[in-house]
Amino acid sequence: MSSAVAKSPEGTGRLPTPSGAPRKSVTGTRWRMAVLFLLPALVLLGALVVYPIGYSIWRSLYDADGSGFVGLDNYVDIFTTDSTLTAVRNTAIWVAVAPAVATALGLIFAVLTERIRWGTAFKLVVFMPMAISMLAAGIIFRLVYEQDPSQGAANAVAKSIHDTFVSSSVYPKARPNATAGDLKPSGGGSFTTTGTVKAGTPALLPLVGIAPNNLPGSPENAKAASGSGVTGTVWLDFKLGGGGTKGQVDPGEKALKDVKVEAVKDGKVVASAKSAADGTFSLPQEADGARLRLPGSNFAAPYNGIDWLGPTLVTPAIIGSYVWMWAGFAMVLIAAGLAGMDRNLLEAARVDGANEWQVFRRVTVPMLAPVLVVVLVTLMINVMKVFDLVYIIAPQPSQDDANVLALQLFLSSFGGGGNYGVGSAIGVVLLLLVLPVMYVNIRRLRKERQR
Repeated sequence: MSSAVAKSPEGTGRLPTPSGAPRKSVTGTRWRMAVLFLLPALVLLGALVVYPIGYSIWRSLYDADGSGFVGLDNYVDIFTTDSTLTAVRNTAIWVAVAPAVATALGLIFAVLTERIRWGTAFKLVVFMPMAISMLAAGIIFRLVYEQDPSQGAANAVAKSIHDTFVSSSVYPKARPNATAGDLKPSGGGSFTTTGTVKAGTPALLPLVGIAPNNLPGSPENAKAASGSGVTGTVWLDFKLGGGGTKGQVDPGEKALKDVKVEAVKDGKVVASAKSAADGTFSLPQEADGARLRLPGSNFAAPYNGIDWLGPTLVTPAIIGSYVWMWAGFAMVLIAAGLAGMDRNLLEAARVDGANEWQVFRRVTVPMLAPVLVVVLVTLMINVMKVFDLVYIIAPQPSQDDANVLALQLFLSSFGGGGNYGVGSAIGVVLLLLVLPVMYVNIRRLRKERQR
């Protein structure tokens, strides 16, 4: 039995057909078809990606209006100007903190939702912020972080917790009458008498600064103290319609209840008391010859929460809003990886005596490492271009403190700066920052394909 091996004519690279005529190369046909189908995509890629990148690099070498070549001066400005240095620092904080926190929360949510009855509903609630645009999320959190506790949810909660453990001041706007009485400021918001108190001579501590109709509760009329001990009266030395004698308890003037009075000798408090409903107070005999002090706790301003959008906390506050949005994204991806995990390994670890924390740390997390890297890299690329949240949430006085590179690019080019050279340079810097992350991601994808 003989066999024949078909060979292509020398130099043609084509196999002969049964009739002897060469036929077209399959590889050549596929290459032409590939170019034909990819041509529209290549044109769009060149017009929307390659050309803008090239133009930005070229434009970053020129001055603000593009008329003069400045070389690398725009890049030097990025790392020497205070505003851009702040943007670089804050961008580094974003890249280091936001992806890690969002990924960690996503991992915790994904693991815990497997153990609760309403896990699917919980995942839906956590993922729901992803359906909200950055603009809408910024407006929401601008209201959440509002300084006024009656408007901002965050400060409403903070004030409620604070007032639960710390009593608020009684009369935050009260102050001594400058023309009557001998109470003088003594530091720390407190007021102390210049003279000493004597048993049998009631002390008069008049205060003003509050409208009678704004006093808390239903105040009683003030009463002049009497008795042989160390006594006195704290009252509002003012009444609607005027009249009366300053520094004296007149009919119709209101008592100030629960005002703390301290007797001080040689800088030490020897006795203290609180005024009654009629404004009177009584101190023990040790207070004889002491000065009377009204501590600053009586007049401290009410607690209005935390200055979330101040220079110190504005960046962490905005990162919190970002995590609120993207923790659901991380949870969904990690939950998908968790669903494909071999449960036999988890059970084997438990049988070998590992507790739940050890199973999570030694088995679950290492097996989810590829998914965690995907989530972390994706969020790192995402935070480098964050703009909307910072621009909307940060108020104008603290926007410079919350500045990031993407926002600085906008401000330099279109937000009043008008310097397209610096704006283009910032865009190139952002591209250079993203490239290493993209490179790591591409290498990881290639390794996974080889497996």
